[in-house]
Amino acid sequence: MRETFREKRFSADSMLVVQRADQIIQTYQAQGLRLTARQLYYQFVTRNWVTNEDKSYKRLTSIVSDARLAGMLDWDAIEDRGREADVPNDFEDLDALVKAALSSYKLDRWEGQPYYAELWVEKQALAGVLEPLARKFHVPLVVNKGYSSQSAMYAAAQRFRTGMGTEGEREEVGQGEDPWYQLESERAGRIFYLGDFDPSGEDMVRDIRDRMQMFGCGDQLEVQKIGLTWAQILHHKPPPNPAKLDDPRAAVYIAQHGRQSWEVDALDPPELARIVNRAFGAIIDQAQLDSVLDREKTDKVLLTTALEKVKKKK
Repeated sequence: MRETFREKRFSADSMLVVQRADQIIQTYQAQGLRLTARQLYYQFVTRNWVTNEDKSYKRLTSIVSDARLAGMLDWDAIEDRGREADVPNDFEDLDALVKAALSSYKLDRWEGQPYYAELWVEKQALAGVLEPLARKFHVPLVVNKGYSSQSAMYAAAQRFRTGMGTEGEREEVGQGEDPWYQLESERAGRIFYLGDFDPSGEDMVRDIRDRMQMFGCGDQLEVQKIGLTWAQILHHKPPPNPAKLDDPRAAVYIAQHGRQSWEVDALDPPELARIVNRAFGAIIDQAQLDSVLDREKTDKVLLTTALEKVKKKK
């Protein structure tokens, strides 16, 4: 929605920025996606419309802010993931409640699957792109905001130990002098992780793996960084940034990768979606998932039928 709150006259250069921003915004809206200011900026950088430096980012966001106030850009197109209100739900009547229940009712799509999996991301700014994908695959979306806290890591380990079936007493399976033990329901775990390619972003994968093992998840849990990877950098050529030399991990990183770093935000949302879809598609047993979805549809029909009987009795 475009609403005007303030009159503003733009120079020719600023008007060109507004037109280009609107062009990008409409492309993403056609795909049902919203952008953060940072993602919009990277679209300008990758098109060589601005240089990749702090003053360019500040100028772009200032012009975009003025353009929104002047009614020239859609207010719904750009989101601020760190400052959204938590609005309580309410319903007009019983029909509205049942429709909401039908929409949200989902069986465990990972029932009978060979893995328990979650989607993790380093940055809050990407949550808007990833939340629909997490809902699609019925997995938790974990936003670490950098290195995760001990409390969050402990809670995650508890989820994985339960999801992987590694809680409880183990039974002897092997024979001979060196028997081995497992639970009948035990399965592998997978964290699909998205983060920057920089000194801390690369080290976070190691940190997550080490702490999840410390909290008892074992070797059956794999932390797989699916973006941003070196192969993706070579293929997509996102705009580089200088590596942060004050980062305590900088020396090791620079020795391996040089003095440039890259932000995962620079990948187009459709490309991020493709990366996530490929990752989950590779571990899902589709026949088992289809069976669960069939049962879910049957349950929804039963709920709808029950509501119709209640309404007839009124």
